[in-house]
Amino acid sequence: MASPGASFVKGTLVGIISWALLTTLSHIHIRHDGPAQGHRHRHLPPPGDKDFLDLLDATRTQLNRSIRVLCVILGESEDESDWTVLKDTWTKHCDRAELYDTKHDELFGAGRDDQWVQMRETYKAVFGKHGDHYNWYFLTLPTTFAVIENLKYFLLTRDAWQPFYLGHTARSGDLEYVTAEGGIVLSIGSMKRFIRRLLIDRSCADPSAMWNLAYDKQLAMCLKYAGIVAENAEDFEGKNIFNTKPIARLIQEAMPTKPQQVVKGCCSDMAITFNGLTREKMEVMMYGVYRLRAFGHHFNDTLVFLPPNGSEND
Repeated sequence: MASPGASFVKGTLVGIISWALLTTLSHIHIRHDGPAQGHRHRHLPPPGDKDFLDLLDATRTQLNRSIRVLCVILGESEDESDWTVLKDTWTKHCDRAELYDTKHDELFGAGRDDQWVQMRETYKAVFGKHGDHYNWYFLTLPTTFAVIENLKYFLLTRDAWQPFYLGHTARSGDLEYVTAEGGIVLSIGSMKRFIRRLLIDRSCADPSAMWNLAYDKQLAMCLKYAGIVAENAEDFEGKNIFNTKPIARLIQEAMPTKPQQVVKGCCSDMAITFNGLTREKMEVMMYGVYRLRAFGHHFNDTLVFLPPNGSEND
């Protein structure tokens, strides 16, 4: 028969092991759209509020200033006013924004209509021009509206030197990739690996070697060769925060299954992008996100992301 002391020690050890196991299981983020993946960042949640409430003001200010986002808008437009609207709306909140009209920009040469070539040459050009002056490279389409403050908040606790890129992921066979429609965010660490890969790997530089895949899939293949994985960014409820459609479309799709929730049932409160917007809808989004205020309501955020110097911020 075991002594009372031995029984007590045994019971204590069992209790500790059980507690540790339950604690570990409670922090596992279960993936619902496919087999379990080994990479620990496969689905990225936002940072927790408590993490920042415990920080000193000076530390928060330092973190705020450390997030520098270069926005790159890649696409083509028949109407110059499309670019004007982009310059006058959300891109003013980027630390820097550059627009590459693939139809008229001399960077791509006459008659170059291959989207992978356009994307590849754009990344090479912006990295050659800016290097590591920015720690995040955010590429979008001309029809995308982005809330840069939400993007910076999401990136606040991420290590920009780690090899990953993020946005709205999709799957094509065994390939998981970030869709261009939702916006693509590359860390500076990923950019450096990507550019090196372009220089040494013919399969990345030669579009014919990429099996005629869509350009965001070709990017994913090239990044995969460089050890860079795609990450789906989502809020604490598991909702995507990089959206490939406009708000109205998302609401319409959500209403049949969530008729009592309407907007809440479709979209995250901390959404970063919406795609498929016209010039007029860009202006409407700008009004709703930055200009409309409810009298009597005051918000005291623990973090304030100031616009870059010289920006006519809304």
